Amino acid sequence: MENKLFIYNTLTRKKEEFKPLHAPHVGMYVCGPTVYSDAHLGHTRPAITFDTLYRYLQYLGYKVRYVRNITDVGHLEHDADDGEDKIAKKARLENLEPMEVVQYYTLRYHKEMERLNVLPPSIEPHASGHIIEQIEFVKKILAAGYAYESEGSVYFDVEKYNKKFHYGKLSGRNIDELLETTRTLDGQTEKRRSIDFALWKKASPGHIMHWPSPWSEGFPGWHLECSAMGTKYLGEEFDIHGGGMDLMFPHHECEIAQSCAALGHESVRYWMHNNMITINGQKMGKSLGNFITLEELFTGTHPLLSQPFAPMTIRFFILQAHYRSTVDFSNDALIASEKGLARLMETYERLQKLTASENSTVEVNGLRERCEEAMCDDLNTPIVISHLFDAAKAINTVHDGKGTISAPDLAELKSVFHVFIEDVLGLQTETTNESNEAYKKAIDLLLEIRLQAKQNKDWATSDKIRNELTGLGFNIKDTKDGFEWNL
Repeated sequence: MENKLFIYNTLTRKKEEFKPLHAPHVGMYVCGPTVYSDAHLGHTRPAITFDTLYRYLQYLGYKVRYVRNITDVGHLEHDADDGEDKIAKKARLENLEPMEVVQYYTLRYHKEMERLNVLPPSIEPHASGHIIEQIEFVKKILAAGYAYESEGSVYFDVEKYNKKFHYGKLSGRNIDELLETTRTLDGQTEKRRSIDFALWKKASPGHIMHWPSPWSEGFPGWHLECSAMGTKYLGEEFDIHGGGMDLMFPHHECEIAQSCAALGHESVRYWMHNNMITINGQKMGKSLGNFITLEELFTGTHPLLSQPFAPMTIRFFILQAHYRSTVDFSNDALIASEKGLARLMETYERLQKLTASENSTVEVNGLRERCEEAMCDDLNTPIVISHLFDAAKAINTVHDGKGTISAPDLAELKSVFHVFIEDVLGLQTETTNESNEAYKKAIDLLLEIRLQAKQNKDWATSDKIRNELTGLGFNIKDTKDGFEWNL
């Protein structure tokens, strides 16, 4: 932990040196999915962003407790306090139990995250499994005087809270303007102000998921789960809370308010938010109907796609941009990422085959330090990737016989590439299962036969194998040690 990590704190709007409360232990909470449909490309960005942070914190020597929640109750169709529960709606339409919907999409989400090489969190709590904790959290807020009961529901009193604390500090919203635009609605709902948000909602007669509480048979508000589960597993104060920028308001703003009201202080030291993936300049999301599911990406079945794209191509596409910048999706951008990743991984494979010489004629010193410096500068993954591509030039020079590398330099280069490609960026080769290994061996066998034919001056057989494989899309390159190929 000699390296100083600087991360952008959304709350203070500046980069800050990361100083955990209880080093070497770090508490990190990230908002996970609402499991009522398949994950889409927009979901991959927070998953990969905070997976990369998780990996790098561990590389720096921290012991990380990573909590990523599953929202399976309380997230309503229209906004945080109105409409039908999304999971309950799915269950009703498909004549299923809500937990059948939850289980089905949670398992699919886990499978897709595994394909993207996103590490599982330390703890993955479900909102529905923490109703008691959420009820107790509401009791604390009521006792502190920052909430009120109305017709069996409990609402957070934003105006009263703002007199002592600052509502809007994370998102930059102006509380006076928010209150001014809501006063005309007084008396039209059970809330005192439209800006007030639900901590507990009384269930309507047809509502499927509901639990007993001191106020009514009902269910928790969407925002409440993260405050209750974050403090349960990470304590009343913890280090990092992450999520997509679309969650800053109202979700994370309400989390801050709930925690301050219940505990008398904020819980989170560093708020981190990844930016959005856009399509034609517009945020990609289910509500806008412009999303592409991961399954569509992996199979190439979406109309905007010309081909299937491998999970590692998607991961590389995300990592090529800084997490706080927007990324505009296009088929061409994915194709460019696919080609870039193929070049990088091909060089990584070549690195494993290099042999050491007495001295180095290529410059490889300082690569680890440059990569660490980029990662410590608010997780600047595109700069890390550029450093790896710069080092690839030296690797290819040695591979082509135009340079040499010493044993110590070769060992260090292998170590750095392994650490930053696999351990930190989480990139891996796609050909890991038995069928792919058999496929690779079959191609190698054909090219070995071709090599033998060339040595025997059987040019007809040699040319036939090369031409047939080239026609199938294989790129074959003869080398001084034999051959190389890729598809």
